[in-house]
Amino acid sequence: MQRRQLFITSLAGAAAALVPPVRATENAADPASRPAFVLVHGAWHGGWCWSRVAARLRAAGHAVHAPTLTGLGERQHLLSPQVNLDTHIADVVNLLECEELQNVVLVGHSYGGIVISGVADRARDRLRQLVFLDALLLDSGKSLFSDFPDAVVQQRLKTIRETGAGVGAAPALPPSAFGVKDPADAAWVQRRMTPQPVGTYLQPLQLRAPLGNGLPKTYIECTVDPIATLDPTKARVRADAGWRMRTLATGHDAMVTAPGPLSDMLLSELAA
Repeated sequence: MQRRQLFITSLAGAAAALVPPVRATENAADPASRPAFVLVHGAWHGGWCWSRVAARLRAAGHAVHAPTLTGLGERQHLLSPQVNLDTHIADVVNLLECEELQNVVLVGHSYGGIVISGVADRARDRLRQLVFLDALLLDSGKSLFSDFPDAVVQQRLKTIRETGAGVGAAPALPPSAFGVKDPADAAWVQRRMTPQPVGTYLQPLQLRAPLGNGLPKTYIECTVDPIATLDPTKARVRADAGWRMRTLATGHDAMVTAPGPLSDMLLSELAA
């Protein structure tokens, strides 16, 4: 019996020796070791647009979530007149809470910049930093249509009424409007884009704290074929010392057109 016990103990020791020790940087229980990324898409897009970036971030050892906002992408069946900016902010806040995420790098592209501004106002304690990718910024109390001339707003609302899927939605722009020029990529994007709920244009952003809620903020500007409507936002960022400004030589849909450089830039932000 004693010999058998010694044999089992020896066997267990040999097996243990084959298992490499867990390094501190690989300890999933240590929230500082592997920040999670939550990637928020822009208008007409869905979580699908982040697939190339998400794969690279996961290969670097990070948890990645790329939610599709209500009424878009594979959730287009939920499109209704009730879907608005608050709906999309709640989509991301609920993800953070249900997945019990902490130490999150929250990335917002284009319209998604408005969404993550609202998320930071409501769920600051779960976040590590904010990254705005060629994104829009709004002051509290303003909507996307707030600064548009009334004639422009009325014309766009007319277009939405005539082509808005019967529930009030803005039809998608062509992929070229987002700087996607490669024919295969353009076809891939075109197949997946869906109408944008009009409520996201009309509802004002309501913030209780200053934009960013005290979190570190980085703005990544896409410099190829820049979108004119982003000029006021970029001027605002450059004039504010509280921002870190970076540039990426690609079109607006950088997650599609330059996933490698974008992923590298997001990872480098962790060490900034």
